[in-house]
Amino acid sequence: MMLTEVTAVPGAALPVEALKDHLRMGAGFALPVGQDGLLESYLRAAMAAIEGRIAKALIARRFRWSVEEWRDPAEVALPVAPVSVVVGVTLVDALGGAVLLPATAWRLLSDLHRPRLVGAGSALPTVPAGGQAVVEFDAGFGPAWGDVPADLQQAVLLLAAEYYEHRHDDGSSGAGLPFGVVTLIERWRQVRILGGGGRK
Repeated sequence: MMLTEVTAVPGAALPVEALKDHLRMGAGFALPVGQDGLLESYLRAAMAAIEGRIAKALIARRFRWSVEEWRDPAEVALPVAPVSVVVGVTLVDALGGAVLLPATAWRLLSDLHRPRLVGAGSALPTVPAGGQAVVEFDAGFGPAWGDVPADLQQAVLLLAAEYYEHRHDDGSSGAGLPFGVVTLIERWRQVRILGGGGRK
C-alpha cells in the first residue's frame, strides 16, 4: 500500500500571518524581518505531524492511493478523510497495462472519519494478480485555512510555534506532541483496528 500526495498545499493557503500574530503574543516582541519562508516550513511540518496523527487532510489536495488487493472485496476504507470526491479508480496489471474503471463500478460513501469506496454491485472489481488498484481522490476540509475546524487550526499554530521557538534545540528536549496539541486533536483521532480495515 502506498499513499502519495499528488498536489501540495499552496503557500497562499498557509496561515503565515496568523502564526506571526501567535508568536508575537507568546513572545511579547517583534519577529525578525524575512521570516516568512521559515514560518511556512514550520507550518507545513506542524500540519504533517497533526495529519499523520488524525488521518485527516486539513487543507484540500489530491492524493493517489495504491493497493495490491482490497482488504474487503465489498468496501475499502480510504486512508485519509474527509474525502470530497473520488476522481478515478484504475486497475493496473502485472505488465503495467492500466484500465480506468467506469464510475458506475464503484461509489464513495462519505464520512468525516472513515470514507469508504464501495463496489456498485456485490463487490469492487478484482485487482489483477501481481498488479494493483490505484485510487485518486481529493481530501481535506476545504481549500482555505478558514475551512479547517477551529480546534485543529489552534493545534497547528501551537505546534508550529513550538517548532519555531525550539528551532535551535539539539533534539534532546524530548519527542512527542505537546500536551495542549494532543488535547486539541484528540477528538479527531480515529481508533483503527485490523490495520484500518475494520470499523471504529
